[in-house]
Amino acid sequence: MVFGFVTEALVGLLCIVLGLVLWIGKKVSILHRYHYKNVKAEDIPAYTRLMGIGLMLIGVGICVTGLLNFLYSPWWWIPLVVGFVSGGVVFCVAQKKYNGSIMG
Repeated sequence: MVFGFVTEALVGLLCIVLGLVLWIGKKVSILHRYHYKNVKAEDIPAYTRLMGIGLMLIGVGICVTGLLNFLYSPWWWIPLVVGFVSGGVVFCVAQKKYNGSIMG
């Protein structure tokens, strides 16, 4: 159980840190080029903000899942689903709004 918690916490923190790098650092280059090839230069700050927030939502969901799993809660899966769905929705909104389509 401890190994699972540590692994989930590290993966969640990695997602949160990468989300902050995207959002605060505006490092769009950590994404694949096809994700932002149609994003205008003036829209990069808004695009990286949304993509960073989406990635951080996923990271928080993973961290909370690890904590609940460590505490033997039967509801450990709820933050994982909520984090991935909410983060995925934010990703899709950002892709559609700034890249022109969800699929690239």
